[in-house]
Amino acid sequence: MGELDFYIVDVFAEEKYAGNQLAVFRKAGELSTEQMQKLANETHFSETTFILSDEEKDGGYDVRIFTPVEELPFAGHPTLGTAFVIKNEIMEKPSDKVLLNLEVGQIPVTSEGKLLWMEQIQPEFGQTADSKEVARTIGIDHDYIDWRFPIEEVSTGVFTLIVPLKNLNAVKQACVDNQRFCKMAETLQARSLLVFCPEAYEDSNDLNVRLFAEELGVMEDPATGSANGCLAAYLIKNRYFDDNRIDIRVEQGYEINRPSRLYLRAHEDGERIHIHVGGKVEMIARGKFI
Repeated sequence: MGELDFYIVDVFAEEKYAGNQLAVFRKAGELSTEQMQKLANETHFSETTFILSDEEKDGGYDVRIFTPVEELPFAGHPTLGTAFVIKNEIMEKPSDKVLLNLEVGQIPVTSEGKLLWMEQIQPEFGQTADSKEVARTIGIDHDYIDWRFPIEEVSTGVFTLIVPLKNLNAVKQACVDNQRFCKMAETLQARSLLVFCPEAYEDSNDLNVRLFAEELGVMEDPATGSANGCLAAYLIKNRYFDDNRIDIRVEQGYEINRPSRLYLRAHEDGERIHIHVGGKVEMIARGKFI
């Protein structure tokens, strides 16, 4: 493979050594898919990205995203983290906008002070799941599920099963039985499960979230931009806050000692739901793979 420049950044982090870790490889266009997968497994973060070239194509940068076990068409924290690297390490002229060419299409990332914002594609709503089966799958009492709202799969590129819970105690207790989840998911498109509640560890946050994706090689994710985009669409569609517009802060990763903060903005305009997910990024390391 030869030497490869790489970076490690923390995404959705309010400070260093928090948020979700991401490895970003530069000038990776000559790598095969198999080589990229091996490198993603070697770093073993929830995702690793590969910028294929420092040169723009159709106004954006070609990027591929891998978990330790497979390639993804889209993921949130890799999109923001990679845009941060492109903006600060590759682009010669300062710009408040970076375009990433991903499998799902071209995703814009814009700057607002220290915050980076990505606009996600239109959500797709899938099937609903049985609340009793879900309660058994995540190991909580059925009464902890907030059955005012559906348990529903949503995608803004990758499907996630969204599970509304009543309080923080329920979220803390959640522990996915992956065998049960795989059985339940045979009739679903989702391979990850997100639980959330309207209580938070920090008073400045509006919701607490946990994301489980063992099938993608991630037992629990510290911060998940794609799934929180799905959550934003879910909140709008089901009028969780009794409005067709949200501007909220979400915390994730507290249970695994990687506290993260995600900023969600979304609104409904006719039949379209516009979704923006934001966060801060911290540079942690630069180096070479040899």
